[in-house]
Amino acid sequence: MFSTIKKGMAGTLVSAVLMLSPIAHSESYEMTIAGASPGGLWSLLGAGVDGAVRESYEGSKITYQTSGGGVANVGLLDRDQANLAIIHDAELLLAKKGDDPFREPIDSVRVLSYLYTWAPMQALISNSFAEEYGIKAFEDIAKVKPPITIAINKRGNIASNIAVEMLEAIGVTEADIESWGGKIIYAASGEQISLIQDRRADLLINSLFVKHSSIMQAANSVDLTLLSMEEGTVDAINAESGTVSFDIPAGTYEFSPNAVHTASLGATLAVREDMDEELAYNLTKALFENYETIVSVHSAMKALTPEIMASVTVVPYHKGALKYLEEVGLK
Repeated sequence: MFSTIKKGMAGTLVSAVLMLSPIAHSESYEMTIAGASPGGLWSLLGAGVDGAVRESYEGSKITYQTSGGGVANVGLLDRDQANLAIIHDAELLLAKKGDDPFREPIDSVRVLSYLYTWAPMQALISNSFAEEYGIKAFEDIAKVKPPITIAINKRGNIASNIAVEMLEAIGVTEADIESWGGKIIYAASGEQISLIQDRRADLLINSLFVKHSSIMQAANSVDLTLLSMEEGTVDAINAESGTVSFDIPAGTYEFSPNAVHTASLGATLAVREDMDEELAYNLTKALFENYETIVSVHSAMKALTPEIMASVTVVPYHKGALKYLEEVGLK
């Protein structure tokens, strides 16, 4: 395996001390965790995982490895070029099914934990357009068939895939939109905000944390409404994409005060299926016992709980992780 496990030797006296101290362990682990670009939330999560493991295994070091993101990280794990990886739940499902961009199904990846489940798909429509065409919910787009310009993320970004699935869940394709006189613009997150602010797009669909600064920035320039989806629509998206249901509470946004039901991307901590069972058990135990270390890396992580960490369904937990979760009653 790519990981290096250092096992220290202890004398009789030290062994006695260790038996009296439940937080001390003889093992230390030197491993890599594949994330995305440096400086973002995922790099902070890498630091949180490192801290959680060091809390239980003194001298351990989990080194953050930059990469192209979750899809790339599936490949890194599959090729045994990283020990741990942060991967969106929806990307895991794509890999499992062998859907684009994967050429064939990949079944070598398992999980230790969810890291978050709250990056909801938020559909922000300009009030003027919504009022002109009577659009009050996401499903109305299919009913009204307006000449709508929709900004979604760049092709290859998982949020772009989910946005397309959202439209398909209400029976709308890109060809349909073009036949109505509209279009889809594929653009990075920052450009999407510019498009909606400059009124070059009528609707923005992206995976963003609630009250993300870019949303607030756009709402300062354009009167916006956040569109909700029916439960059946969200269920269809989740089944197809591996996302989870998410509710944005009423009153979250002053500019759009109603509660919103939507689908949300989550991020998992993944490993190879053939990771040593004891190692996977020990890592999982460290993560769950020290989850507050992960919470502390950013204010966006405050909702993390052991129950959320144990709720991945798109691919199985590693058998070592499952052993720990069963022991503590989380599975």
